[in-house]
Amino acid sequence: MSPLLQGILTVVLGVGGCVGYFFLSNLILDKVIFPPRADNPGQNINRANLVRPWLFLFPAMAALGLYLVYPVVGSFYRSLFNRSGEEFIGLGNYTTMFADDGFRIAFFNNMLWVLFVPAAATFFGLLVAQLTDRMKWGNIAKSLIFMPMAISFVGASLIWKFVYANNADIGLINAIRDFFGASEPLDVLQVRFWNNFFLMFILVWIQTGFAMVILSAALRGIPEETIEAAIIDGANPFQVFFKIKVPQIMGTIVVVWTTITILVLKVFDIVYTMTGGNFGTDILPSYMMSYMFRDDGRATAVAFVIMIVVLPVMIWNIRQARAEMK
Repeated sequence: MSPLLQGILTVVLGVGGCVGYFFLSNLILDKVIFPPRADNPGQNINRANLVRPWLFLFPAMAALGLYLVYPVVGSFYRSLFNRSGEEFIGLGNYTTMFADDGFRIAFFNNMLWVLFVPAAATFFGLLVAQLTDRMKWGNIAKSLIFMPMAISFVGASLIWKFVYANNADIGLINAIRDFFGASEPLDVLQVRFWNNFFLMFILVWIQTGFAMVILSAALRGIPEETIEAAIIDGANPFQVFFKIKVPQIMGTIVVVWTTITILVLKVFDIVYTMTGGNFGTDILPSYMMSYMFRDDGRATAVAFVIMIVVLPVMIWNIRQARAEMK
């Protein structure tokens, strides 16, 4: 069967199935479960109307249960078995994992990423948003800064691999060191602890454009009356920015911060492409991948830990987004 015919058939079956489901479910609800009563026709109609919204929610809830809840429960259940999945070992994978120095290093590095990347990306995004709004060629600058968002993490990592190259003819850092008379080239990706920040800067470079776009829109939504009143009262530009503008967009700043935080907790491509998790740069996703094809029990245990770490941030982000909508 040709791909075009498969696509048409999928659309027809999908749309037809949805229409048929809603028609039949409402028909059964109105004619079988709550049929009209001669003595009190309005009673069953009201009962049917209480159930009807759940008929529309059921397909979405079923899909979420199939593609979200089931994998989570299945992953946790799999993490309670050994690497082959044949022997039940309870929390053995978790106790072994928490006692492993590699896991501790990965967890520590992840916390570094969480502290540095969202703060730096949000700060630079807010700074760029404020400065470019005051320039004639601000839209061109925004386009250039937003452009890294169109690059995949692997592509961006390959670009920065040239920047960090230990060859002075290729790498920017070693070219600067060579200009100032450094005798030997330096591979910054092998300098422990600090190499994590060199990797983090790649994600900051990518996410600054995202933060800039969101925060620029928020800044433009600030009422001009508040800014004019502050200027009349004698506020200087710094006071206007930090005491008038920033408090009014604090909700948006928090949403941007938490959105980038969620991304950071799941990032894998940059570390895997640049160092493969070597030289003390392992993070939880790359640590998980190191067990993925040789110990499924340990790998699913790490995946479950990542989900537990991400969950509070996601809940906070959803609450902030709802508050912003109100």
